[in-house]
Amino acid sequence: MSRKYKRQIDRRTQQTNRKLYGRGIFFVVALLFALFIGRFFYIATFKSVNNVNLPKKAAQLYASKSEVKAQRGTIYDSDNQPIAEDTSTYTVYIILSKTAVAFGKREYLADSEKNKAAKVLSNNLSIGYDQVKKILNPADKDTYQVELGNAGKNISLETKKKIEDAGLPGINFKESQARLYPNGVFASHIIGLAENESNKMVGVMGLEKVFNTQLSGVNGVRSFEKDVRGTPIPGSKVKTRKAKNGDNVYTTIDSRLQTYLETLMTQAQDKYNPQTMSAVLMDPHTGEIKAASQRPTFNAQTKDGVGQIWRNILVEDGFEPGSTMKVLTMSAAIDSGIYNSNSTFKSGTYKIDGKMVDDWDTNGWGNITYRDAFIRSSNVGMAHLEQQMGAKRWLSYIHRFGLLSSTDSGLLNETKGSIEYKYPIEQANTAYGQGINVSVFQMIQAFSAVANNGKMVKPQIVKKVVNPNTGKTVTKIKTKVVGQPIKKATAKKVLSMMQDVVYNQNGTGSAFKIDGYPIAVKTGTGQIGNSSGTGYLTGDTNYTFSVVGVAPANDPQYVLYLVMKQPKTFANNTSGQMLASVFNPLMKRALDEKKESVSSSNNQVVLKNEVGKNAASVRKELSNSGLLVVEVGSGKKILAQSESQGSVLLSGERIIIMTGGEKTMPDITGWSRSDVAKLGKLLGIEFDFSGSGYVSSQSVAANKSLVNVSKVAVQLN
Repeated sequence: MSRKYKRQIDRRTQQTNRKLYGRGIFFVVALLFALFIGRFFYIATFKSVNNVNLPKKAAQLYASKSEVKAQRGTIYDSDNQPIAEDTSTYTVYIILSKTAVAFGKREYLADSEKNKAAKVLSNNLSIGYDQVKKILNPADKDTYQVELGNAGKNISLETKKKIEDAGLPGINFKESQARLYPNGVFASHIIGLAENESNKMVGVMGLEKVFNTQLSGVNGVRSFEKDVRGTPIPGSKVKTRKAKNGDNVYTTIDSRLQTYLETLMTQAQDKYNPQTMSAVLMDPHTGEIKAASQRPTFNAQTKDGVGQIWRNILVEDGFEPGSTMKVLTMSAAIDSGIYNSNSTFKSGTYKIDGKMVDDWDTNGWGNITYRDAFIRSSNVGMAHLEQQMGAKRWLSYIHRFGLLSSTDSGLLNETKGSIEYKYPIEQANTAYGQGINVSVFQMIQAFSAVANNGKMVKPQIVKKVVNPNTGKTVTKIKTKVVGQPIKKATAKKVLSMMQDVVYNQNGTGSAFKIDGYPIAVKTGTGQIGNSSGTGYLTGDTNYTFSVVGVAPANDPQYVLYLVMKQPKTFANNTSGQMLASVFNPLMKRALDEKKESVSSSNNQVVLKNEVGKNAASVRKELSNSGLLVVEVGSGKKILAQSESQGSVLLSGERIIIMTGGEKTMPDITGWSRSDVAKLGKLLGIEFDFSGSGYVSSQSVAANKSLVNVSKVAVQLN
């Protein structure tokens, strides 16, 4: 075959191959294009890829959803004044990095502004100018942002606004939920604490923990469409699910009496320095706790002292009550019919089963009656009564009085108590408060039977729980009679004996006389077991000193139970005088207020909304109704008032109205902490409290201008 012919065949073969290859590529491209068109058609029709809904995914990309925080419920006192309420605090941080620029806008603090920033921050926070400058000029020049430590945390809204008014870029704030306890030291272990956990307030103690679910509420949601920069798209739908605020809890606590009790207990703590101290003031007819506290305690607002003792000793601690137990022993003896007013016994010492029972005066007082045994606080007399009742009957009365069982007051970790009751000497010991452990709440519940014609009522801290979203009462806690351990006639006889403890020349309670009111009391001195468990501590102050009082004795309105454990000193007083330093002034104030409230029960004032009205005419109207009107400002129209519309005040209570114009500092001497807090809220001024009780001094004098005043120091006594 010639070369020419061969070249022609090769050329035809190559052309054929190219055609076949081209056709192959065409068909592959056509197939891929068909697949692409098919896939596109599928996506356009079914709007889904790999089980992902594309419209929904796109909506999520351009949608924003934010959580709307529910407000934690408020805890109120018996006059509907807040004890614990929600607030916001802020943490300041300063961006220093020059890379912090967004959309051409500088978001960092420039070097030229650092001196001004240091001045603004030091003027409004508890930190020095030089210290702020040092923080704003860190050694590491690549530092992105800095904080100011504790001085820059828990900042109020008012302080935040003052810092923001300086207009300095780079100074930013992070908001946190917080809890406001305006009264500081105020039944702290009962009200408890709520703390911020993962930006949510959670109750960790007291009523805050008991009612945490009800107080918490349910957060809401707000959603809207946004553009790539996060800006809401005009005309887009905004979907909102409203937050359901937490329920409000209304307590039985009388703020005036509670504040006074805290003052008296602090004074006693400073003077006698007991290891622990507790006090409860209760209405024996309803069980409502009007005031209650303990030492050690803590300031719920500042958290000062919270590490000293976490438990609520009113319900969690058991102790031997000592001679206050004789109130129950005598009640049982009379009620069971074994008490004989004419019978006598030999006082001083008494041997039971080879063991000796001693009176506090082992020489005794000769042969005396059992009534005299109660008045003189004779252990021997009570032991005789227990022996006559018999161990089984006496134990049944112990149970009938609610001892050895929780009171179910609703507070956490209540102790049931304990008893040593195997041998005759142990059974006799319990008749004068030894060998039996009780709680403060158990004892005051038992004492209510004596003050309430034999009917025993459960201690009550909370009156009701209200849903603020609907205004409906979710829970209403009514008086609960938990038994009638003794007859009405028995209660009357025991009350008469308790009066003799105060007014009889042989009584142990003469220190508890109160002018103008008949008082019935029983004192107690309980022994404290030693660390080895083999006996009791010795020494004049190594006892639990206590007193229970009922007043007025002829028409009981209050029961007050006070316990002091191991004071370091009597301060040249008797144990009775030591207890009376708290008992007498608190009981007198409670009785005085009761008398005033009865006389002024028809002098209630239901407040209107006075905002926008003429200040002079409103002031005159409110003053004529019996209210103490404090006007802040020199304007003619009312801008704000301290109490909301519909609030009910009694004659003599204080209301603050604020007008425009120059504002000057009022004289707040004698004001309660609650009233001062209301003033601060109206003015946007922070009040720094020291002590407890009522205002005795203020750092900004009365009638001084409040221009540029951001904080006022107040001393309470």
